[in-house]
Amino acid sequence: MRFDVITLFPDLFTPFLSLGVTRRAFDGGQVQVQCWPLRDFAEDTYRRVDDRPYGGGPGMVMLAEPLERALVAVRAARPDRAPVIHFTPTGRRMDQALMHEMAGGPGAVLLCGRYEGIDQRVLDRHVDLELSLGDFVLSGGELPALALLDGVARLQPGVLADARSHEQDSFEDGLLDCPHYSRPEVLPTPDGPLAVPPVLLSGHHADIARWRRERSLELTWRRRPDLIAAARDAGRLSRADERFLAALAAPASNTL
Repeated sequence: MRFDVITLFPDLFTPFLSLGVTRRAFDGGQVQVQCWPLRDFAEDTYRRVDDRPYGGGPGMVMLAEPLERALVAVRAARPDRAPVIHFTPTGRRMDQALMHEMAGGPGAVLLCGRYEGIDQRVLDRHVDLELSLGDFVLSGGELPALALLDGVARLQPGVLADARSHEQDSFEDGLLDCPHYSRPEVLPTPDGPLAVPPVLLSGHHADIARWRRERSLELTWRRRPDLIAAARDAGRLSRADERFLAALAAPASNTL
């Protein structure tokens, strides 16, 4: 798959593509990334890509014409009609389901806005999907673009050392991930020794699996009850899961 990134700051992507476990996807060509510096498509002496908004108000707006030229160049450079994605707080919230959708597709053209935003005519003409990293405002679309690239790259075969690693991630089964522990078995601290839960040392795989499932259920129930409701509606909760959740809720209901 291939991602073409239209950005004012291509250097933000350079270290990301060469560091960490996901670099395997980029080095091996499973995920190709081509950055297109937007100023290369400005035609005036100052390589200007923004101007004041019509109607007045603070800030600057990214000009339509450099973006139009950049998009024409990108389309000419790739053989398919991959979707154009624009990052904005008004877009669809990025989630693990989206990562799986994108991981099996041809890639996309990533349009990274800056300033007060992009001339709406460009968005109306070209954008197929708008995405948001969350309910907050960033300085530009580069960070959401990096998040998308990371989420897609780690799902490619052979990128993670253990192919099962992402199967245990948060949201893969609709729930948050359980806690994890490693050496030492007992961690000395000023507040006293902290031990690894005994069940993880038992060697009893069924007990360990159930402990992890219950911790995942408990963490999700406490922090993201909306995910519990969604998992229930999707039929992802077993009878044992429901009994455990009922036991969690019982103390609160007894106090009423």
